[in-house]
Amino acid sequence: MAERACDKQGCNGDCAGCASAKQQPESFLEPTNELNCIKKVIGVVSGKGGVGKSLVSAMLAVELRRKGYEVGLLDADITGPSIPKLFGLNSRAKSAENAILPEITASGIRVMSINLLLAESDAPVVWRGPVISGAVKQFWSDVIWGDLDYLVIDMPPGTGDVPLTVFQSIPLDGIVVVTSPQELVSLIVKKACRMAEMMQIPVLGLVENMSAFRCPDCGHVVPLFGEGKTAQAADELGVPLLARLPLDPALTALCDAGEIERAEVAELAAVAAQVDANFA
Repeated sequence: MAERACDKQGCNGDCAGCASAKQQPESFLEPTNELNCIKKVIGVVSGKGGVGKSLVSAMLAVELRRKGYEVGLLDADITGPSIPKLFGLNSRAKSAENAILPEITASGIRVMSINLLLAESDAPVVWRGPVISGAVKQFWSDVIWGDLDYLVIDMPPGTGDVPLTVFQSIPLDGIVVVTSPQELVSLIVKKACRMAEMMQIPVLGLVENMSAFRCPDCGHVVPLFGEGKTAQAADELGVPLLARLPLDPALTALCDAGEIERAEVAELAAVAAQVDANFA
């Protein structure tokens, strides 16, 4: 196979090496497909479900794509996949020579999700942990992502078996942690950050979602869940608070319609810029 150009430092033309070069003795890291050259892998995590992690994952991919990067989006939330719905992807993923081809969104983001492999999108995934973990690893090793500047991973919530599999099997360059304003959720976020610290994965910052409701008529902001504790948690953890996202009915409508790529969210554009700046 002909060598391909890659600007990653120390690249010898073997694109599979871009991921495997990070492996150390006794490492659990899995090599990606030999046809892939993935420069940076960003995980989006949360300590619990229902805080908007998939929304942030999708918009991070959208904003990075708008900056001109080649972007992939891996939906690792196997039992609660929502990425295809956000992008209006309804067809089933195709295969080629024992590999899986990602679906392509309107703006050119490459997407893989378990919902793209099911006969019915509303079919439940009733699998035990090891099988789910194996599926996530296959999305890394068996999908032909090609040349990517960024692969964004929408992680399953919590700190259990599947998030641990991602942390150990995929060479993450950093994570973004999503929370909501309640003090209880912020407490759980600390658990996610501590897990990343244990795995020696950098925390790029926190995003507080549903921080307030902004009236579309007068612009008045109402903190429906009280004053958020995320800034305090960020200070205690020594990581930046990247953004506070207000509740936005217009954004919700675009997500429900599968048109998230049309959304304009200044706060999330700033998050993408700050994430990208970490690797400049």
